[in-house]
Amino acid sequence: LEPSPKQDAIRALQVLRSYLDETPENANASVQKAEFRRSHFTRVLQFLVKNIQADWFHGLTAAQRSELWDGLFLWGPPEQTLLVLMEGIGELRPGSNLDHLVSITEKFVHSGRLADLLWSYCLTTTSPVDSPQLRGALLARIVALPDLTANKLQHNNKLAFLPQQYYPLLAKEMLTALDRTCRALKDGTSCSLTFVAQTLGKLCAQGHGGLLLAVMTPKLSGCTRTDMVWQRVCWKLLENVPQRWMESVLVGLVQAVHGPGALGRIMGNLVLKNKTAQFVITHKLLLLQYKYETRTLRVVLDYLAADKDRRPLLIQVLRCLCQAWANPSAVKHTPLEQQLYVSKALLLAVGLLEDAELQELRSELLQCMLGGMQSHLDSNVLRIRHMGMVVGECLSSRMNINGTKLKFEVSVELRRGQKVFQGIKSNCCNPENPPVCNGSSPNEREMASSKTEPGSDLDSDDEFTPYDMSEDQELNKASPPRYLRDCLENLILSEDPERVELSLRVAEGLVRKNVFATKEISVQLSKVLLHMEDKYSINGFRGLRQAAMVALVVSDSIPVTEFLNTEFYSLNYSLRQRLDILEVQKSCQSQTRETQIQASPQTKRRTRQTTLLPGSRLLRSAFGQRPSASVRYFKPHQKVSPLATVNRYAPVAGYFFFPLLRNYDKPQVTFDLLGSDHLVLGRLIHTLGIFMHLAVNAPVATQMGRALLDFVWAVRYHTDQMVRRSVLFAVCSVFMSMPSPNLLVDLADQIFETRSWLTDVAGDDVDADCRSLAMQSLMLLDKSLKKQLQSPQALSIES
Repeated sequence: LEPSPKQDAIRALQVLRSYLDETPENANASVQKAEFRRSHFTRVLQFLVKNIQADWFHGLTAAQRSELWDGLFLWGPPEQTLLVLMEGIGELRPGSNLDHLVSITEKFVHSGRLADLLWSYCLTTTSPVDSPQLRGALLARIVALPDLTANKLQHNNKLAFLPQQYYPLLAKEMLTALDRTCRALKDGTSCSLTFVAQTLGKLCAQGHGGLLLAVMTPKLSGCTRTDMVWQRVCWKLLENVPQRWMESVLVGLVQAVHGPGALGRIMGNLVLKNKTAQFVITHKLLLLQYKYETRTLRVVLDYLAADKDRRPLLIQVLRCLCQAWANPSAVKHTPLEQQLYVSKALLLAVGLLEDAELQELRSELLQCMLGGMQSHLDSNVLRIRHMGMVVGECLSSRMNINGTKLKFEVSVELRRGQKVFQGIKSNCCNPENPPVCNGSSPNEREMASSKTEPGSDLDSDDEFTPYDMSEDQELNKASPPRYLRDCLENLILSEDPERVELSLRVAEGLVRKNVFATKEISVQLSKVLLHMEDKYSINGFRGLRQAAMVALVVSDSIPVTEFLNTEFYSLNYSLRQRLDILEVQKSCQSQTRETQIQASPQTKRRTRQTTLLPGSRLLRSAFGQRPSASVRYFKPHQKVSPLATVNRYAPVAGYFFFPLLRNYDKPQVTFDLLGSDHLVLGRLIHTLGIFMHLAVNAPVATQMGRALLDFVWAVRYHTDQMVRRSVLFAVCSVFMSMPSPNLLVDLADQIFETRSWLTDVAGDDVDADCRSLAMQSLMLLDKSLKKQLQSPQALSIES
């Protein structure tokens, strides 16, 4: 009897399977097996994949298929098997044949064949056939296996091929290969870690370093603690990582280790041997990138300080941090988050200095402290000023110059700003005599120490029952004024602190109570309040004074506003007074009482009769009589229209707005708006933007919008971020308040240039708020342009 194709296939598979057995045989058989593995194995697997739909394959039993057909894939050279499997998965169509090939790939991954693949490239004597093309293809398949299977299988993908499962498994396989390498080195066998290092680098560069190093780092940290061979293997592994992937590996490693000791054991002195590693550790992680946690900063700086050979790099890093922190241009143009990050790094680095190094760097640190504090305190951003105070106090405490230390007034805002430095100040502040940066004033510390002294309760009055004084009221010697002129005279002439305080507290109520009396002395009272100083330390002085001035502007708008706008550009006024003028005018708009026009009851009744039954008269005239019961009435949905309001600001908008634009480009003796007084410039532009926003639907809105755009166009590229934010807020107010048809008619020559500038700011500005405001302005502008370009008027204008 002639054998069947199935029997021929089984015998052929048995012969091929015998070439993969590891049993010792004669020399000729070993040569044949090596030749088969090297030259014929890949073509055999490709043939099997192409004939997977043949009848003889489907005629095999499950045991024969697992032993003969699947065994060829699971026991042959792993690098060739992986390439053929991934090629077959990409070519086969969805079906049972593809499912079988996927199951073999899943067995390949779970049976430790990836570790065998990596180990085969570690052995220098029996390494597989290698070439740059083969190694590149193999690396791509190993790293991108989850992506390749997901693209092909989509919703039918296996759990083993998901990134959360595959990459931790691959990390364990890499650890197995490294463990075999360590044992081989102890036995005197030469090994190479180039391929494993390339795999590690490519995985980290493609964003899988977090999953990979989370598994590898604890194992490497534990093994390198007691085994020098493991340390040498780790050092060699990182040295062999290609330069283009070095940054990704180091960044992931620094974030994954639990401390500088583990980082030192795993990295060794790589920063001294590799220029890319040195740039990443000493420059990029500390000065350019600022997204990492404080723990990462500690690990990096402690790693540099832990070894005497790496310690000169710590001094170099400290000098760079001092220059970056004290640079005035960096304070103005870098984001607040980056400045905070550099400040933390500076304090940590100073805390790691030894006494001899501190003495050597004392002059440089002193120059950094003085120059940096000046740059930070000159900023108009509150958090930057607080940052300068905290860092300055900590640096002075660490240097201990002549036994003196900087101490700033500790306010609630400063304490809030100090929270970001908690856990850092202990490195640079002397714990024996903590400065203000520890968040406690000397008085608070004295009170705390007094509470702990023995015998402090000897004179205690705890045994006496306290008298109930909850309903007692303080008797005032002076009575508050009842008339506005008496209030004005007290503020001008009186030297009695109590009378002045009472007059100031009732001033707002008197102004709003009698408008006619207010108009007679409104300008005079505004002048007195503007020049008034807090000589008697009145509680809430600024709020009381501002509320009274706001009431004056609301009650007698035009004269008071003209006076304030004239005084804004006058001589011999402080910046605080000019800011008060802007604050008063800006705040008075929110206090304006708007009058609601409500319909009378008769009007409501008529409206209800005409809207609920609109066709009743027509029905009566058509039938000549009252409609029968069969007639159905349909009541339309009643729309409730919003109540109309009178905008009291619209008639006087020009008095608030245009005088503030009159003399902005004329520098005064004590006031340079376009020069160094950028704080006032930012507040002025913001106030004008508020005036523009409140003038919506006013007749003068178009004129105001054109004038405001002309004004802010000259300062749109200001170096101060607060001024740029105010400019963008003003531009946004123009687009919100101007009638949409007027944008193309009155601003045709500016609108498209403004849009181009907003696009640049939204993409390139260093400040996140500026980018957000620019994006909002773009959305408003595009919405208005789209609406107008579709109208017939716009088409006629364009033609």
